[in-house]
Amino acid sequence: MRGFSVLILAAAAAGCLAAVPSKAVAGVSIDIGIAPVCPYGYYDAAPYACAPSGYYGPEWFSGDVFVGAGPWFHGPSNFRGNVNRSFHPDNGYKGPMPSRGEKFDPAKRVDKAHFTANEQRDGRGHVSEARH
Repeated sequence: MRGFSVLILAAAAAGCLAAVPSKAVAGVSIDIGIAPVCPYGYYDAAPYACAPSGYYGPEWFSGDVFVGAGPWFHGPSNFRGNVNRSFHPDNGYKGPMPSRGEKFDPAKRVDKAHFTANEQRDGRGHVSEARH
């Protein structure tokens, strides 16, 4: 009888140990991939469609290369750049849109003298100051 009691006690202890949850390891991995290849930049929010010439001001470019926006921004942390939000589909823009991979055309680039801004944003897409 004593052997049977020891066996029951051992089985109960093993059951209790098995019921203790193991330590869970949690992790978050975000893979945003490579930046869209767009001739005049891409919008700073998903789905990161190509923006038309005239959406971003000249300060968003280094030569003919877009410095990026959103998760692919490559400028300084205190960067502020002008945009013309009337070139955004959410604001009613229905004009021509470049395709991903389309080549840059210098004739379509809006220079500083002809660019009209109505909003200022940081490199991550946050509005930093309204412009009128």
